[in-house]
Amino acid sequence: MNAEIITIGDEILIGQIIDTNSAFIAKELNKIGVSIHQITSVEDEWNHILTTLSDAQKRADIVIITGGLGPTKDDITKKCLCEFFNDTLIKDEAVLAHIEELFKKYIDTPISDLNRLQAMVPSKCEVLMNRYGTAPGMWLKKEDTIFISLPGVPYEMKALMQDEVIPRIRDRFKRPFILHKTVLTFGMGESAIAEKIESWEEALPAHIRLAYLPNLGKVRLRLSTKGSDPINMEKEVNDQIKSLSQIIGDIIKGIEEEDPIEVQIRNLLTANDASLATAESFTGGRLAAIFTGYPGASAFFKGSVVAYATEAKVNILGVSPELIEKYSVVSNEVACEMAKKVKALYQTDYAIATTGNAGPDKGDSDAEVGTVFLAIATPQRVFAHEFNFGNHRDKVVGKAVNKCMEMILDEIYSQK
Repeated sequence: MNAEIITIGDEILIGQIIDTNSAFIAKELNKIGVSIHQITSVEDEWNHILTTLSDAQKRADIVIITGGLGPTKDDITKKCLCEFFNDTLIKDEAVLAHIEELFKKYIDTPISDLNRLQAMVPSKCEVLMNRYGTAPGMWLKKEDTIFISLPGVPYEMKALMQDEVIPRIRDRFKRPFILHKTVLTFGMGESAIAEKIESWEEALPAHIRLAYLPNLGKVRLRLSTKGSDPINMEKEVNDQIKSLSQIIGDIIKGIEEEDPIEVQIRNLLTANDASLATAESFTGGRLAAIFTGYPGASAFFKGSVVAYATEAKVNILGVSPELIEKYSVVSNEVACEMAKKVKALYQTDYAIATTGNAGPDKGDSDAEVGTVFLAIATPQRVFAHEFNFGNHRDKVVGKAVNKCMEMILDEIYSQK
């Protein structure tokens, strides 16, 4: 089955918001055997939307549309759908009751006629109740193509996809099984990996495809296949991963679909009743954000200090001014001291610290832009490594975060 995703909204086309909806929808559809054929973003313009809908119908079995369902005049998706389906809007009493209940319980401002208009839906649609918002989802069919219209608000769209759309697609369509397994590697570049695994890659069966997904200090290797026998497909791909591990096992840190590296770190720490804290300078809290991005993080992650300025390292973490004066704020010694201090502050078993020059200026140190020191404190030792990650700020920060993940995971494993 082929699907297309259409996002509607000028705010996407001018870069005012980032389209995260398409990525989520694509992942959810792929899990149930629906392949994404195309993703299109269009402006809030009548003819453009109608042309896009017509073109998508020629290519796709399922078309999912997000956006343009708000109560204001610039939101025209429902009216465009009515023209496309030769339909009219009618009031859905269940939706209206839901909207009024939302306003009564959660919204301070009085309900208006504009809000009540959200209950108007195409007469030919199957309503998908939006429990978190006032704009319902809509399921329509034209000839052999299903059109699904969802609100653009991400948390509303996600709930509708999981609660309403995916169950309907599962029940109403026969689908192939699509299998992706993504091997996580750290510490080696894409071209170096390609050289090492060239013979293995050339020997892959034709129905198993390999894709390289490089990203700032890590490379994901995705193996993909499609068919009707999931058990045999899983075995085939697992066998290929075992062969791959014999070649580059030293840089493989798990399978993304099973446990991303931060989840592996969480699982290892919680299994050993151990804890972690971070002291971040140039990474600005990125590590803490990753670790707290999963429910239950407080079981292992105790806290972070974003000591960006030198005085914060001194006044909050307690790093000695004399140490900074002697070695520089960007140094092995200061990184180690930051790790020790934050470990003591939060009374954790492990700690990570980052200090460096991400650029574009040198800041409080004479170290070259791109120079960073990443430190790990464990129950047994404290150490730091120096790296130079280049001269682009985002690249330096991204590589440093990924390297910290690699370092702490290896250290936790070594303590087992």
